Amino acid sequence: MTASATVTMPSVDPERVAAVRAFSRFYTAVLGVLDEGLLDTPFSVTEARVMFELAQHDATDLADLRRRLHVDAGYMSRIVARLEAGGLVARERSPSDGRRQVLRLTDQGRAVFATLDARAAEQAADLLAPLPEPVQQRVVAAMDTVRVVLGGDAPPRPRAVVLRPPGPGDYGWVVARHGAVYAEEHGWDTSFEGLVARIVGDYVDEHDPRREAAWIAEVDGEPVGCVFCVAKDAATAQLRILLVEPSARGLGIGSRLVDECVRFATRAGYEAIELWTNDVLVSARRIYEAAGFVLVDEAPHHSFGRDLVGQTWRLDLRR
Repeated sequence: MTASATVTMPSVDPERVAAVRAFSRFYTAVLGVLDEGLLDTPFSVTEARVMFELAQHDATDLADLRRRLHVDAGYMSRIVARLEAGGLVARERSPSDGRRQVLRLTDQGRAVFATLDARAAEQAADLLAPLPEPVQQRVVAAMDTVRVVLGGDAPPRPRAVVLRPPGPGDYGWVVARHGAVYAEEHGWDTSFEGLVARIVGDYVDEHDPRREAAWIAEVDGEPVGCVFCVAKDAATAQLRILLVEPSARGLGIGSRLVDECVRFATRAGYEAIELWTNDVLVSARRIYEAAGFVLVDEAPHHSFGRDLVGQTWRLDLRR
């Protein structure tokens, strides 16, 4: 391609294209993949990747390896020839199809790969070690997101769920995410966000830590859910503003938040715990039912720009 060639790009915001390219340049520099030898070895990135793939199996079909790594036949042939000449790879005919070739790492090849693998792990540890634990979790979670979204079928890493008390910034997050999620999923207007803001403000200004509590759910260091337990009266607690981010649903976070709220209300000496919700919130209602709540009242109302049916659910804690 000459410098004057015209390239037609898909319709993507140019700033996003520039951001992806900037990240690619940054990360290749951080890992040193443009250095003459990867990780202070005589091997290129592609050669190291070929050895990594071969190390995962006793034998690997050459054509399958080429397709998996998106390497053209000529380049792959040169890589394999170099590794073979160095005594790192053995090539043989496939026992099931004589027209195909399979590759194996030799004992020497596996020893060289073990060195590469150890140095790569040390490099990754050195990158993460200076970062606080929550930041490490954020970095790894962001990498998972890129890998899963762009890789399509990449299996997600197990996700670490933590419940903790709210800290600075969390109360604003609770209000903002309630407003955004309920507007997107149910079309509720900003009056709902205002209601949540009043609930949160009252809690921050007046709550009694012996009788009231709140929790933030985190996944890999990022807030993804919340619930508040406040006093309705001397004998009754109230579960309020349960939320789980759409991206974190299916991990059992809603049930964990409700169970934590019920346990706290029980320890605080309440006789019962109630909550008010709306019949359109089907998933939340299933969580309440599973926790033992019983529907005790419902009535139509017009709120948040919608005609709704409000419901009161109650759980007796004296059992």
